[in-house]
Amino acid sequence: MNRRRLVALPLAAALLLGAAPALAGCSFQSVVKDVSGGNIDVGGTAVPSDFPKEVPLASGDVVFAAGLGSGGDKVWNITVKVPDGEAYTSIEKQLTDAGFSGEFGARGPNGGGTGTFSNGTYGVLVVVTDAGDKGWVANYSVSKGKAPSPTPTAGS
Repeated sequence: MNRRRLVALPLAAALLLGAAPALAGCSFQSVVKDVSGGNIDVGGTAVPSDFPKEVPLASGDVVFAAGLGSGGDKVWNITVKVPDGEAYTSIEKQLTDAGFSGEFGARGPNGGGTGTFSNGTYGVLVVVTDAGDKGWVANYSVSKGKAPSPTPTAGS
């Protein structure tokens, strides 16, 4: 595994866990840019301009958006506010209607869930979760190739 992937995986995980407030600090942004070679776009609430148009996003306010890496190693992380924990149903339909295969396999006891999807070009990991006082959100981690795994596996 190359160094870029070793750096990208923890950074993508941090983004997935909602590190948006931490990214607001200038010193942390400087560290991230240094580690990533400057290949990071912390768009805040604007979806990065190079986010793949083939990947549909749920309707709702974007609460966090970022891109990391470049070329074939590019990863995007977008978090969208959704109405409730059942949003995974419409998200799954949006993705399958757009030509992605996959499904929400893990569903939470109070709603929400986790699903992986792929269209052969892009992989998408979607997590719909209750973000407490912020309401329900759908977090999309998108990469070229297969969907990022929701849990680390040996050798990855």
